[in-house]
Amino acid sequence: MRQSWHEQAPPAAFDPADLPESNATSYPAIFREANSHRWNRRLGDHAGLTNFGVNLTRIEPGAQSSARHAHSRQDEFIWVVAGEVVLETDEGRQTLGPGTCAGFPAGGGNAHRFVNETARDALLLVIGDRTSLDEISYPDIDNHARAGAHGRYVHTRKDGTPH
Repeated sequence: MRQSWHEQAPPAAFDPADLPESNATSYPAIFREANSHRWNRRLGDHAGLTNFGVNLTRIEPGAQSSARHAHSRQDEFIWVVAGEVVLETDEGRQTLGPGTCAGFPAGGGNAHRFVNETARDALLLVIGDRTSLDEISYPDIDNHARAGAHGRYVHTRKDGTPH
């Protein structure tokens, strides 16, 4: 059976600039402002990918990619496309420029984030799998996230109580 125009698969090739940016986050309200100056273009969603996500993330000067975090079941891979960021991990700080990459295996426990300490936007290609039942630990803030089989994260305090 032939699909109608509104049921067709997305085009295989597209220009990321044609996609809207969003700074939406599932973080509790108390942590949202700190993450409101990073913007995602959801490339993987636009392409109809379901096994892994691909985001083009723009971080404004003085902003961060996220709170420092580590995933229990999901891998993450980041490539710096443009600009400069400081990668903060359990090992310390490292400056990354265009063409450099970082990877964080699932369950490795190395909490990480990217901070833009320059006067220009930074652009990262962020790739992560969508393994269900992932948990995210946040060593620097009172937050913990768990994903159900549906993939949505529920955030609580570290002791399990609601925010």
